[in-house]
Amino acid sequence: MKILVADDDAVSCQMAVHLLRKWNYGVVTAADGRAALEILRGPDAPRVALLDWMMPVLDGPEVCRELRLHPLGAYVYLVLLTSKRDKHDVVEGLESGADDYLTKPFHSGELRARLHVGARVLDLEDNLVEAREVLRFKASHDTLTGLWNSGAILELLQREVRRTEREGGSLAVLLADVDHFKAVNDTLGHLSGDDALREAARRVSHAVRSYDFVGRYGGEEFLILLPGCDRSAAEDRAKRLSEAVAGAPIETSGGTTRVTLSVGVISSADAPQSDPVALLRAADAALYRAKEAGRNRVELALPGDLLKLVPVNVG
Repeated sequence: MKILVADDDAVSCQMAVHLLRKWNYGVVTAADGRAALEILRGPDAPRVALLDWMMPVLDGPEVCRELRLHPLGAYVYLVLLTSKRDKHDVVEGLESGADDYLTKPFHSGELRARLHVGARVLDLEDNLVEAREVLRFKASHDTLTGLWNSGAILELLQREVRRTEREGGSLAVLLADVDHFKAVNDTLGHLSGDDALREAARRVSHAVRSYDFVGRYGGEEFLILLPGCDRSAAEDRAKRLSEAVAGAPIETSGGTTRVTLSVGVISSADAPQSDPVALLRAADAALYRAKEAGRNRVELALPGDLLKLVPVNVG
């Protein structure tokens, strides 16, 4: 762990540095509060800081307040070092945002013990952050495929429609369905069906651009959003997605299989009213025609598709 020692007294600073290095901590130093704040807000910032109360430019409590008011990155454990011993000073220091308080001259064993406390606090903080990120991912992503889940991809569709209306350009909406997916489940088993769907999702994700969005819309349906794509570009990308999925056999736990996609395509540039429901309806109608025409093909939405509601999940 790396620790910042911020103290304008060179002798006091070197004493602390000597102890910390003896205990195998990495150490960086600062001679004033502004420099300390810049280090704590910089790349690869220390997770623990020993801040002298009295420093030029910004004092220790001011550094604490600034850091807590405008936090960046991971949590930093702040310890104020001072010769002040009045309880009012202790209260002022802790209320400024410090986590701990140590009077000077400090006992080396006490400093080491308080650093161990800080390390435990940071471990707990890191575990909580990790758990929160896991929950956030699970709330917005499909468990099987790792794609955006239905709720999240629909929220992204609404956001991208609003952005396109605000900034101009176009948004392509693709609705893709794995052909004859029921036959895969019936022939190889549902576990193999999961393997096939997972691999199809992976191939689709790798075939789009980094700023496109892919979600699992239904059982074996994918909703793909392609910002900046007009009708022609959207058709070309839909064909690439289809080729990426169908291009090679898929190995599953129950054997080898091949899957193909039927894809319906609409670009907001062709939609007089580019609301999310209308775009989904048009893509769904085009997908239905792709299924009816024999599957493993791409169909573009027609003007009338924006007004029709057609059945989905035709298998």
